[in-house]
Amino acid sequence: MSEATRHRPHRRRHDGAAGVTATINRAASAAGAAGRAAADAVRHPQAVVERFRQLPQALPLVQQAVAPILTGRVRDWRGEYAYTLGEQAFVYGFPYIYNARLRHQWVTQPRDPATVPYAPVNHFWHAQRLLDASYRDGGCPNNDTLYSTAWVDLRSEPVVLSHPDMGDRYFAFELMGITSDNFDYVGQRSTGSEAGHFAIVGPDWSGELPEGVRRVATAPSPWILILGRTLVDGEGDVPNVQALQAQYRITPLSFFRNGGGPVDQAQLPASREVLAPVDPAQDPLGPWKTLNAMLAENPPPAHHAILLKQFAEVGIGPGLDVDAQPEAVKQNLVRAAAVGLPMLKQQMISGEWARPVNGWRYPPPQMGRFGDDFLKRAADQSLLGIMANDPDEAVYLLNYHDAEGNMLSSGRYELRFSAGSMPPVDAFWSLSAYGDDMNLIPNPAGRYSVGDRTPGLVMDPDGGLTIHLQPASPGEGREPNWLPTPESGTWFVVLRMYRPHREVVDAAWECPPLTRVD
Repeated sequence: MSEATRHRPHRRRHDGAAGVTATINRAASAAGAAGRAAADAVRHPQAVVERFRQLPQALPLVQQAVAPILTGRVRDWRGEYAYTLGEQAFVYGFPYIYNARLRHQWVTQPRDPATVPYAPVNHFWHAQRLLDASYRDGGCPNNDTLYSTAWVDLRSEPVVLSHPDMGDRYFAFELMGITSDNFDYVGQRSTGSEAGHFAIVGPDWSGELPEGVRRVATAPSPWILILGRTLVDGEGDVPNVQALQAQYRITPLSFFRNGGGPVDQAQLPASREVLAPVDPAQDPLGPWKTLNAMLAENPPPAHHAILLKQFAEVGIGPGLDVDAQPEAVKQNLVRAAAVGLPMLKQQMISGEWARPVNGWRYPPPQMGRFGDDFLKRAADQSLLGIMANDPDEAVYLLNYHDAEGNMLSSGRYELRFSAGSMPPVDAFWSLSAYGDDMNLIPNPAGRYSVGDRTPGLVMDPDGGLTIHLQPASPGEGREPNWLPTPESGTWFVVLRMYRPHREVVDAAWECPPLTRVD
């Protein structure tokens, strides 16, 4: 959920919500070879010629990807045109494909209900505990908040999101359209902490809302995702947060009116009827069939018409039948979808979407709302983290390197904030370390974050703060400042800043580098 998202040399992402692309990844396994082969053909053509001669017939995707580069010949113009359009369409449509899979899994496929979302449509799922190293689903989970998620159907009527008085506790409900762009927030920063009722209205609804219900921005799509985060101050605070979560409500407007307010979730319809994505492992055209169905269910904005008109030439668009296309078109659409996912992963890992400062990757101001920047929307927002916070709500800085530019690995490191230069936030900040599998790092001390809420932090004599990142304890008296790291292998860190000051958003505040001390 998005928190290092959606960002890396690992397999999956999301701020506690990764692990939903396994089927797509399996279907794209041959695509990785195709993408690498194509790139090698450009860099080392002679070597690839020799390998290409011995490629088995079982790798047709590789052959198709490399042959035009090696020979300069195109066997079928229609197929190559479909491939080029298909690559663009895959980038454009990836959030639709990804969210179809995610929604189906979270609504219909129970896993571990304590840590993995599972709830009917228009119902909240709430995490039951803080995540630690026993959670191995990837996604760079945080150790600061409990999550609340809901897939919401706005086709027939609005829903009303309600929460109790939250006092001084940080909380936020991030509201995301089907393309992974945020369209609004309900929370401490955006709407205040007092108890309230907030109407979430679909794109085609018009009508009157009950008194006392505040309307948020109109949703850009009939289906949306709500991702809630509620701050937890340690394990002892979990029951208090659970008591607040029990009062979170999503109420269809007709029920809200009839009852004069939100009703108990058990009294509401509990549908698990959602579009089932076509498994690409069973049907190579599955991604396109899923995309066409999702575009019909969630119509794109009108100004995308000229782009969709082009895609329609190869059977891609709302409700179109890709099976009706010529065989050459279908074959090359399979190739485009297969190569598309590795392409997006490479773009994401490259870090080109970020501004580097002392090794830290600062997100662009458009993060969370990339809109018509389809490549960043797909790779750096959707694939990276399902959704990404608006920088005004939270900024996540990633770092894989020390001050000398070397990958973080075994050894001891320090991160020192000088006096008066702590991360400037109105809510809180925390630092967590992750292995290459994007999971929290197991350690006997059970320590997974250090931040401004860590009990007993020891300040430097000059008023600064030094955080020790190392496998073993830094010694008695300094353990509150200790963030355990692996004995071997590479790892990375994420600095999370909630309700950051403007100088963080503008990258004017520069986080100091990580310094190796042995």
